[in-house]
Amino acid sequence: MTGAIRTLLSGLIDYAGMFPPAALSMEESSRNYEAYRAGPHSWALGRFIVPSARLNEVDPDWEYVILGVPPRRVPVCELKVASAAEAAPMLDALPEGVTAYFELPIDADPAPLAKGRGRAKVRTGGLTPDAFPAPADLARFLYRCAKARVPFKATAGLHHPIRSVQRCTYEAESPTALMHGFVNVFLAASLLWHGGSAGDAIATLEEESPREFHFDDEAAQWHTHRLTVAQLRETREQFAISFGSCSFEEPIADLRRLGWL
Repeated sequence: MTGAIRTLLSGLIDYAGMFPPAALSMEESSRNYEAYRAGPHSWALGRFIVPSARLNEVDPDWEYVILGVPPRRVPVCELKVASAAEAAPMLDALPEGVTAYFELPIDADPAPLAKGRGRAKVRTGGLTPDAFPAPADLARFLYRCAKARVPFKATAGLHHPIRSVQRCTYEAESPTALMHGFVNVFLAASLLWHGGSAGDAIATLEEESPREFHFDDEAAQWHTHRLTVAQLRETREQFAISFGSCSFEEPIADLRRLGWL
């Protein structure tokens, strides 16, 4: 494993085993998360995502994020709003010290979240093909976040590293969709954070060939683009924070098949 791939993926995957399409019980999800924390790829594991109503069931030693309004002070929560302007009064009502991600529509302007505790959250897929935004729409959202210096996370549909056609759920008769790859998304975000154009981001999101991506101990490279490990680290720390996935094993297995782990 190279320094670039480890920097890009470190702490990237927030585990949402309780949510569709996995929809595991709290007990199953907790056992999985504990096993991932002790496993060989724990460095890629982020927070445990839990509904606010189940907060008291979470191991207090874990890093976790609450989905919904938290009943008490927590490190991180995620809320859904129709626009970034709605976030201000909600932030004021949260306890001091809580970092809040606000899930916005793909066409929303995240700029009102700048310079505060508010961060953006974007939905990158779902259970049906129409839930996956077009690359141009996702690139526009990421571009707006980068321009306003608003950190973001992604959720849904990012089970695979590279853009590809996959089933939307684990059901045998599930429809398929051309899904975004999490490597595509986070490299596109890094490009934008470091001054790349929206067109460059769209091309990165649309790339379906793993052979176009190269990682070594100094940089990540694809086509004419190159981002150093230092640039990737800055992006991950300040801008492109994580993505939520109901599976941790599936992304890891794909990365291993590609020979990147």
